[in-house]
Amino acid sequence: HASAFYNLMTSDKKSERFFKVLHDRMKRAQQETKSTVAVNMSDLGSQPREDREPADPATKGRVSSFSMPSSSRYLLGLGLHRGHDMSERAQNNEMGTSVLIMRPILRFLQLLCENHNRDLQNFLRCQNNKTNYNLVCETLQFLDIMCGSTTGGLGLLGLYINEDNVGLVIQTLETLTEYCQGPCHENQTCIVTHESNGIDIITALILNDISPLCKYRMDLVLQLKDNASKLLLALMESRHDSENAERILISLRPQELVDVIKKAYLQEEERENSEVSPREVGHNIYILALQLSRHNKQLQHLLKPVRRIQEEEAEGISSMLSLNNKQLSQMLKSSAPAQEEEEDPLAYYENHTSQIEIVRQDRSMEQIVFPVPAICQFLTEETKHRLFTTTEQDEQGSKVSDFFDQSSFLHNEMEWQRRLRSMPLIYWFSRRMTLWGSISFNLAVFINIIIAFFYPYVEGASTGVLGSPLISLLFWILICFSIAALFTKRYSVRPLIVALILRSIYYLGIGPTLNILGALNLTNKIVFVVSFVGNRGTFIRGYKAMVMDMEFLYHVGYILTSVLGLFAHELFYSILLFDLIYREETLFNVIKSVTRNGRSILLTALLALILVYLFSIVGFLFLKDDFILEVDRLPGNHSRASPLGMPHGAATFMGTCSGDKMDCVSEVSVPEILEEDEEPDSTERACDTLLMCIVTVMNHGLRNGGGVGDILRKPSKDESLFPARVVYDLLFFFIVIIIVLNLIFGVIIDTFADLRSEKQKKEEILKTTCFICGLERDKFDNKTVSFEEHIKLEHNMWNYLYFIVLVRVKNKTDYTGPESYVAQMIKNKNLDWFPRMRAMSLVSGEGEGEQNEIRILQEKLGSTMKLVSHLTSQLNELKEQMTEQRKRRQRLGFVDVQNCMSR
Repeated sequence: HASAFYNLMTSDKKSERFFKVLHDRMKRAQQETKSTVAVNMSDLGSQPREDREPADPATKGRVSSFSMPSSSRYLLGLGLHRGHDMSERAQNNEMGTSVLIMRPILRFLQLLCENHNRDLQNFLRCQNNKTNYNLVCETLQFLDIMCGSTTGGLGLLGLYINEDNVGLVIQTLETLTEYCQGPCHENQTCIVTHESNGIDIITALILNDISPLCKYRMDLVLQLKDNASKLLLALMESRHDSENAERILISLRPQELVDVIKKAYLQEEERENSEVSPREVGHNIYILALQLSRHNKQLQHLLKPVRRIQEEEAEGISSMLSLNNKQLSQMLKSSAPAQEEEEDPLAYYENHTSQIEIVRQDRSMEQIVFPVPAICQFLTEETKHRLFTTTEQDEQGSKVSDFFDQSSFLHNEMEWQRRLRSMPLIYWFSRRMTLWGSISFNLAVFINIIIAFFYPYVEGASTGVLGSPLISLLFWILICFSIAALFTKRYSVRPLIVALILRSIYYLGIGPTLNILGALNLTNKIVFVVSFVGNRGTFIRGYKAMVMDMEFLYHVGYILTSVLGLFAHELFYSILLFDLIYREETLFNVIKSVTRNGRSILLTALLALILVYLFSIVGFLFLKDDFILEVDRLPGNHSRASPLGMPHGAATFMGTCSGDKMDCVSEVSVPEILEEDEEPDSTERACDTLLMCIVTVMNHGLRNGGGVGDILRKPSKDESLFPARVVYDLLFFFIVIIIVLNLIFGVIIDTFADLRSEKQKKEEILKTTCFICGLERDKFDNKTVSFEEHIKLEHNMWNYLYFIVLVRVKNKTDYTGPESYVAQMIKNKNLDWFPRMRAMSLVSGEGEGEQNEIRILQEKLGSTMKLVSHLTSQLNELKEQMTEQRKRRQRLGFVDVQNCMSR
């Protein structure tokens, strides 16, 4: 709608008429406001003298410090005698029709500039018509008159601003703020350089108490101060010079500003069901003071909290006396009252204020100071550590892309953590998730130690094993050691747990002890899962997210295994020891070295299987008789191998003959003879079928260092197939054992080495590279800002997250110019607003030099333009003179011609 209005005004030549109406309305309201405070001296003199003097001694002392004209003195009488009929008539006249209509007019102008409409912001100042009406200056002039600056009553704002007109003053401040935000540098300059006392009024609104309005409507006074501070911030928004800030500092006293900040902080305790928070108003004024402190060292010093001043004093004393810095700071802290440090408003505002650097569309950098949203305090340290260590780099080596993608998840986690605070029991468990995890692992270790030592156990036998005096002595040693560990806090409570387990086995037995430990482990793991869900908010993300969350499924599997160990069989507890892989990153990388390149390993293994299959075929066709393996048969096993070349298990009958007569003993089998007369044969054929050949070559060939040749029959060199055996054994050794298997091992080893180098590189990057801009530590050598200060103050990754959250939770109509710009970039998923390989501290010196050069060029350009305009005016005057002379000559020539003709 605002764009449509702008197109209508620019296309239609009637815009001058429209703006003339608004301009006249403003002028009429200004005149009417002046008339309400301009009182005839005769009217003032007709009042008794005591009516004109303030009854409050404090107010009287304040009034006497100003040179007040008659109108101000009259208003003072009106403010102190509200019950008088004349004061009521004055108040009724104070908000006449022309003044009342200004509120919707100013609201209309504010909405035109909403969302930082740059075209309309400039159009309200200059319409490029024959007659331009500067509504920006007229709005400021209206504020000037409303607050009594034209009557010389700057220090008596409480006499001009009352419950009736404070809404109009607030609307005027909001409209002026919309004129400037975006930023619109032209409107900023127009307001700051205006001849009225506009800046003085705005600063006075912040510094003064606005009495007596503050006594009964403190919420309106806080709104007034809040909007005044936002207007001053808008006047300095996105400016790279210090002109506006210096102009504001002229009419602003640093100590009074700091006092207002502290007073607003303390007023939070007196707040009674008010929509406006005094602490938030104080926070906005604190941010204003921070922006101004860059140009004023006194204000910069006053804004330091007590804690920082003590630390600086400690550093100074330690440098003079060469003492321990930490001891001195502790001495100074102990000398100051603890209550004063806890209630230091400046420390509170410092901890809840952050700053970042962004890149604008013209590639210029800008620093933004903003209040940290309250929801950001719910971001857990575990989440911070996980995000800091696991964020991946993109193709350009930047982590910003992955960091930005996780910002929505982090915001949702903050919301869940805030909801978690309303559930005290779950919150108590979730805060101790690391403790529950350690307890589960330790219980699993203790359970498996008991199983390893005593399984299979017989009830009642354990008492004899653990009932010796040595075990009793060990128990008391562990008790004493655990007591000492509780005081040193070094070995935790593990010795005490071991002693209690030993005593439980002695009194209860191994079975009940295992059941007790298993039940404790199951209960503790359930508590851990509750804590895990409480920290991650798994349930609120839906069932699909729960199924896809492998970490959650792992913990559920742990619970199922604990249930099987408790109710099915104790040996299921051994599976719980794999929790060590989950807890230790080094072991996880060992497993990852196999799974990361799993496809390469599987393809190489498939190649090895094909080669084994081919070698098995060759062995089956040509070397079947060489596959004779030695076996160790179980005692009492009567199953025998068949004679070579016969089917397995067939009954073989043989005859025995003596002398000339052959007497054959029938129905006597070979196994029976062997069992009676000789030891059983320890060899058997292993390649009578192709499947047996494949199994033999795969089982024995891959496991033996020399290949399949190590388990085959040793052939004689006189055999005809001896050369073929040599070639067969060597080919299997070189191709399968040396090449293929080492390919698999090489892939695993190389992957593990890559993971280790990646981990070292990642740790090196985390230590020496800025997370946001990617600048390395050496870039800050011999600079005004160290690398630690850069990543903590300038490019703190969490401050960028907090700013993204601020943009998402803040009302769009309350955006400042930079916030509106970043919100649009976030909506488009454009990350160009993040600084890349840039920092303002590295180019501050160059930037100041460039600003000075630009300022000098602007001055030269201004003088040149003045000279050009002066020469242009002179040329126009010369042109007019020559035109007049030419006309004069023409007249004289015409007269001469007439004279000649008349002659």
